[in-house]
Amino acid sequence: MRHEPSHHPGTAEPVTLPVQRSAGCPFDPPAGLAALREAEPLTRMTYPDGHVGWLATGHATVRSIMGDSRFSSRYELMHFPFPGGPEGPLPPAPVGDMTGMDAPEHTRFRRLLMGKFTVRRMRRLTERAEEITAEHLDALERRGPGTDLVDAFARPLPALMICELLGVPYADRERFQGHAHTMMSLEAAPEERHAAMTGLQEYMAELVAAQRAEPSDDVLGDLARDSDLTDEELVGIGVFLLAAGLDTTANMIAHGTFALLGHPSQAEALRKDPALAPQAVEELMRYLTVAHTTVKSALEDVELDGRLIRAGESVTLSLEAANRDPERFPDPDTLDLRRTATGHLGFGHGMHQCLGQQLARVELTVALPALFARFPTLRLAVPAEDVPLRTDMSIYGVHRLPVTWDEA
Repeated sequence: MRHEPSHHPGTAEPVTLPVQRSAGCPFDPPAGLAALREAEPLTRMTYPDGHVGWLATGHATVRSIMGDSRFSSRYELMHFPFPGGPEGPLPPAPVGDMTGMDAPEHTRFRRLLMGKFTVRRMRRLTERAEEITAEHLDALERRGPGTDLVDAFARPLPALMICELLGVPYADRERFQGHAHTMMSLEAAPEERHAAMTGLQEYMAELVAAQRAEPSDDVLGDLARDSDLTDEELVGIGVFLLAAGLDTTANMIAHGTFALLGHPSQAEALRKDPALAPQAVEELMRYLTVAHTTVKSALEDVELDGRLIRAGESVTLSLEAANRDPERFPDPDTLDLRRTATGHLGFGHGMHQCLGQQLARVELTVALPALFARFPTLRLAVPAEDVPLRTDMSIYGVHRLPVTWDEA
């Protein structure tokens, strides 16, 4: 049940969520977030549907809310923070979509999946990631200078990895990648998003039926054989993991490359010292924060930072502003691959912290050093301002990244 927001005497006029990024600054959060964070880490915010809730920008504040069970992740309780979004209440999360669940449902699904995404299992996948990376770097070289790095390298690597982990035929990628892209679009109409979700569910239902008949040795097979999940739940979990595994890491590879090309000294440091990669990945996650914004809704009155958040009010969490908070990260607007970026919120925090973060770390730690080692003269094939940015998507990055290099 939604509650009408109460007035909060003494607070400033509510703000709207800053979404416009400064021209020529493709790696920085939207202008205005830093000023809001400096003024106060938690401020009143007016949502596009007229709801008056909150915007959190400080690292400590955002982290606190993400770890607090008094705030819900259920979609139907929250208001959409971006202009042009759906009007009225959001529909509940589809079955299996863990992002839109609270405990105890979320706890049940997460416990089932935690054993499938252990650090040890992900490390065993490192060798396979190295093979896939080498194959696609060979293909990139054959394509020659002027190639789009997103299409040739950034998108196929995580797609292959998540397909192999789950047991999804990579040959079917044309069938599911378009649907996943539509689901991540901030500009897609509700009926388009619904159609995309339905398409993914129908595809996954076919795979689940095959796994029930003859379970394979991968995550979907394990769940089909060993869990008490219904077919509907297994389909939902499969859709959730497939969509999540495709988009975020692909954008980190592409946008991370773009950032390194824009900071040549940092790219050179990684090229000279591949052992720097794990530390570099954490810093790029902090600096770029491609999963930039999320929303929680208060289930009860909560006092935080001297403010009273009332039950039913939505709180927009700006992870990108939090990861640039100078109180947590000195000189936060500088990309420094030697920084110890421990505590960044690029993978979230709390019960909804990214389930596949170890897989993402494996992929990024392998892909980025290998790319710069293979192509030491790698550079943009177009002016930086002509690179199309994903300002229309819930996961930030680049739509395309044309690159070139000196051929031997």
